[in-house]
Amino acid sequence: MTRHILSNATLVLPHRTVNGSIVIAEGRIEDVQPERSYAEGIDLHGQYLTSGVIDIHTDYLEKEIHPRPDANFPLALAFHLMDLRAIGCGVTTVLGAARVSAETDGPLGSWTGNGIALIEEYARLRQTSLGRHFVHVRWDPCFQPCEGPLERLIAHRESLGNLVFNDSTPGQRQYRNTYHEQVKRWALMKNISLPEAEAWFQERIRRAREVNNRAEVQAAFHGSIPLGSHDDTTIGHVEEANGFGATLAEMPVTLEAARQAKAFGMMVCMGAPNYYRGGSHCGNLSCHEALAEDLVDILCSDYHFPSLLGSAVRMINSGTAPHDALRLMTLNPARHLRRDHDLGSLEAGKLADLVVFQDRRDYAHVTQVWVDGQRKFAVAE
Repeated sequence: MTRHILSNATLVLPHRTVNGSIVIAEGRIEDVQPERSYAEGIDLHGQYLTSGVIDIHTDYLEKEIHPRPDANFPLALAFHLMDLRAIGCGVTTVLGAARVSAETDGPLGSWTGNGIALIEEYARLRQTSLGRHFVHVRWDPCFQPCEGPLERLIAHRESLGNLVFNDSTPGQRQYRNTYHEQVKRWALMKNISLPEAEAWFQERIRRAREVNNRAEVQAAFHGSIPLGSHDDTTIGHVEEANGFGATLAEMPVTLEAARQAKAFGMMVCMGAPNYYRGGSHCGNLSCHEALAEDLVDILCSDYHFPSLLGSAVRMINSGTAPHDALRLMTLNPARHLRRDHDLGSLEAGKLADLVVFQDRRDYAHVTQVWVDGQRKFAVAE
């Protein structure tokens, strides 16, 4: 039997933080021992030991595929580097975003690329990764026909983590204050006049308003994966999403949307960079403001892995109990994904996905990462 003991750690348990040790056997946590140390164990010298971070939404892959607008790199290389980056930041479960819409003409992995083809490649690449990788499906609810894409998604059900309705209609949701800038950029990009660009946008808005495929998505999955909604701005947006089975409000744009989501019993996810930087980079709802009303259940990396544990460190140094801070990126996302029977907390019987880190005040210095009871990352002493 493969057995390891991690001793003299600051254990971040679901509802308390104590000194102690854990025992790992055959890829799972065999025992949790508060207030006990083992001479034969790996001495962590009081470092934090927490369950592996679970990131339910990241757009990081695109940064490796397109580090510059006109510089593209192979998907396999980009995925490999994303995997390394995530593990080095303590993220053991990663949901990489893939957008599924009528647009499929862009490079694979880009915003306008073929999202279904990307998901099919994920199914292959995730087999040899260091961490656990699933797909965060960003589904456009404004296109038809959608039966074909849904059938191909269902064929790769084991690769899917969740699906969120992602309405990117111009002038709506997070784009509500940037419509005119979008029109100008489109005119420059296509070398057309402003009136021509305006007409193109208005036609796109008209077509989007005529289509709503949310009911088809809900029926296709029959509750087999968690559904959510992205960038809800109004109470109506939340009501619509919840009515079609959404249990997650991801990055609500306004306080009223976040409040309504909580009133429905939905979980609310905000971006860790929003918390870490002190506000939204695009002028939307501040994570600090939402946290002040106890409206936030989950933090995701969005586009920056280090912000997850970095936010936990900043919360701890601001007076938040470590178990309350870490729950936002461990147990709560595991519950959203319906994987809390295996992941999300230091409890006997769960998979040994573990992170050891030091508090460097402005960031978390990750020193060890374990997945399935195997050490995947370690900093040389």
